[in-house]
Amino acid sequence: MSDHRQTVLILASDPAFSREITAGWPQDADHHSAGPEFIMLDEGFSRDLQGSQYDLAIADGSSVEKKSSGSKNNSNNSNNGRINALKQSLAAAGKPAIIIRSHSDPSLGFYDLHGAVLELRREPGVWPALAGLVGREILRRRHAEARAREAEKLCAAAQTEATLGRYMVEMRTNVNNVLTTVLGNAELLTLEPGLSATVLAQADAIRNMALRLHEVFQRFSSIEKELGVAARESRKKVARAAAGRC
Repeated sequence: MSDHRQTVLILASDPAFSREITAGWPQDADHHSAGPEFIMLDEGFSRDLQGSQYDLAIADGSSVEKKSSGSKNNSNNSNNGRINALKQSLAAAGKPAIIIRSHSDPSLGFYDLHGAVLELRREPGVWPALAGLVGREILRRRHAEARAREAEKLCAAAQTEATLGRYMVEMRTNVNNVLTTVLGNAELLTLEPGLSATVLAQADAIRNMALRLHEVFQRFSSIEKELGVAARESRKKVARAAAGRC
């Protein structure tokens, strides 16, 4: 199975936000893992994310809120409009996303989930680590789901091949009967007097091809027996191992 390096898209106009996200990202216990690749992009480009190649987006919602201006009521309406536009853009992209919201927003709880878009309150001192922990779990789940889908495809392909193999094994008796008839008639044809050299050569070619096909189906029989022996030996090993643990 192929493992690609996952990508985290950080949407923020403030470079400090990106630095805190990357610095607070938890390290995996497996030190051989390279971790995700981080790509920084201004949140103004969030409306153009459809079709973009990334696994998780983390957006600075508080930066969006600060861009609002005017009276208090107009400012609140503008905040909601900008945040809603950001959420809609991220949802339309079809990828999981985290929006870090201002901790002073009274309408927001500790977190709020809208489909695949998660809003987290920007709790001073802890939000980068929290965003990193949640983000890492999202990536792990996406990775596990991708591997499961790939395994399902491989399993389906293996089942198709197994079905074809069983069909060929089941049909070998019928095929061998046909080959025996072809082989017998080809040999009788070579004994006919007065046939031209061309006809005799063709009859001989038919005979040889029939013999080769017969050998192929004989090999199927051998493989079936070998697989049966291997399966029995495997069951015996499992039984011995289970008995040893008792």
